[in-house]
Amino acid sequence: MSRLSITRVKVLLIVALCAANGFAPAAQPRSSGKGHYLLIWAGDRSKVSNDFLAVIDADPSSAAYGHLVTTLATDQRTERVHHTEYTMPASGMLFANDHDVGRTFIFDVRDPLHPKIAASFTDMAGYMHPHSFLRLPNGNVLATFQHVHNGGPEGQTGKTGGLVEIDDHGKVVRSVSNADPAFAGALLMPYSLVVIPEIDRIVSTNSSMHDEDIFSGVTYQVWRLSDLKLLKTSFFDVGDNRYAHISPEEPRLGPDGSVFVQTLGCGIERITGVESSEPKSKLIYTFPGNWCGVPTIVGHYLVQSVPEVHGFIVLDIANAEKPNEVSRLTLSDTFGSHWTGWDPKTRRLVVTPYESAADRTYLLKLDETTGALSVDTDFRDTDGKPGFSFAEREWPHGWKGAAKPHGAVFTR
Repeated sequence: MSRLSITRVKVLLIVALCAANGFAPAAQPRSSGKGHYLLIWAGDRSKVSNDFLAVIDADPSSAAYGHLVTTLATDQRTERVHHTEYTMPASGMLFANDHDVGRTFIFDVRDPLHPKIAASFTDMAGYMHPHSFLRLPNGNVLATFQHVHNGGPEGQTGKTGGLVEIDDHGKVVRSVSNADPAFAGALLMPYSLVVIPEIDRIVSTNSSMHDEDIFSGVTYQVWRLSDLKLLKTSFFDVGDNRYAHISPEEPRLGPDGSVFVQTLGCGIERITGVESSEPKSKLIYTFPGNWCGVPTIVGHYLVQSVPEVHGFIVLDIANAEKPNEVSRLTLSDTFGSHWTGWDPKTRRLVVTPYESAADRTYLLKLDETTGALSVDTDFRDTDGKPGFSFAEREWPHGWKGAAKPHGAVFTR
């Protein structure tokens, strides 16, 4: 008998002995604590149950790649589960927000198989409804708060907000209003921001989360990072269609040092001269349709979620003044693309859907030579299909239902 045959006989004997003693092999592969994981912030689509954090195996070498590992439920009934941080912080303390109730959780995910809620907060330093969270060089979070607390008549919110620096315990370090007397009639609701330590600058955008104000955001603001002094409020450039500049949302630092801003009107604005007293914006690209979502820049490629194409369009921004489309990927006839987030460890891009429970969360591969996108078909849920399903299922925290994902981030 060959060595291979002897080994197989030994394995069969071990399995038989385990069965005889009441033990059985696991029904599906399980992840170990030393793996790589994708954390997705999700809520109950029916808004009856609570917000929760889902942990999914994101190690391409794992037999459980794409499988749900665990969940951690909060005590917050879902209203509008929204942003997490865009990348995993070095501290392992992850901020995640339910926007409509204005509540933010700080998760301790240093052990992703056993995540914990470290703290939560609502209004801070006189501001309410935080939206986006960016890390500062000192490790603290700088958050955009959309409104001054009770800034308007009862039942309404104010048209200005502020920036608040917060530590990992949920304590205020410093804060500042974004009100500008020179723009007294403008909507100045901070939406998101980019931190540029090399030139001591922050750039923030102003855009509303309220339907009645959705077409009113048209400005950006430049700040000095060291003391949070507001240096400049400016209007975005208006393009030929008079629309693509509306509702500026996500600023990203480009490879040339300029700032690229995605808008809900599906434009890309480029801000230059941020370090000067006279920054300038220029509308440099317009995607089809509207409601474009969270972009990601990888090298000299900008990946943009574009609902009109039910997927994503990739721009080459090596020539920052004149980006050109190099690829697009449609995921289905109905996919509502929204969030994108890059994993530098596995070179994958996570994308979450916007509306339909039938849409799945996928990992995409980006060819960093050509800019071509493709679905990572090895990332599969337990139903055997590519992508992860948030449709109705039994969740580890004891709830059964369909969930709505939003923010997503990879462990380090």
